[in-house]
Amino acid sequence: MTFYTDAQRAQQDLHQSRPLADAVAAAVVSPSLNEDQQAFIASRDFFFLSTVNARGEPTVSYKGGDVGTVTVLDPENIAFPAYDGNGMFLSLGNIADTASIGLLFIDFETPNRLRVQASARLDAESSLLKSYPGAIGMVHARVDSVFVNCARYIHSHKREASSGYVPDAEGNQPFASWKRIDAMQPFLPPGDVGGAAASGGTISAEDYAAALRRGQS
Repeated sequence: MTFYTDAQRAQQDLHQSRPLADAVAAAVVSPSLNEDQQAFIASRDFFFLSTVNARGEPTVSYKGGDVGTVTVLDPENIAFPAYDGNGMFLSLGNIADTASIGLLFIDFETPNRLRVQASARLDAESSLLKSYPGAIGMVHARVDSVFVNCARYIHSHKREASSGYVPDAEGNQPFASWKRIDAMQPFLPPGDVGGAAASGGTISAEDYAAALRRGQS
């Protein structure tokens, strides 16, 4: 399989960049992770995940956790935890649909970034679950291609702190604020019923929006 699609080739030809595109691919694209790339992924506490459904509709999600939120199993295989999130399950549904994913790892302080394209599946009984308390399953992904990107457009940001919602060693985490919104109470799954009362009571959508504007999640 060639790295570029016919549509991508057409754009390269339109802008007379096919030789450059071929040179870049030859220089940076690999079917597996080298040792430096494995170490970079293992050092990250977040990444961006892109998926696409059977209708061809893409979505991108931010995935955050502790350092090592993605486990590198070997040069061709990685895995990361799946959590309940907001109940929409867009990423997991898309993975079930097409298995095609893209992962973007960024270090805003260096700066540095790495892109991985892979084929994924959800394993709800993975042996790795013990390393990710609170996860409902592990996404196992086989690397299709990996490549670095120029860092010139990455804005410099300094990391301040981990999210307070990262599950602890027992998988516990604060009750999500949006699950306290009064209008959401009739629709919460059974495991979340009563969580609002135990976390200070329900709030209005306006209260939640105001908290977000103050930087509180």
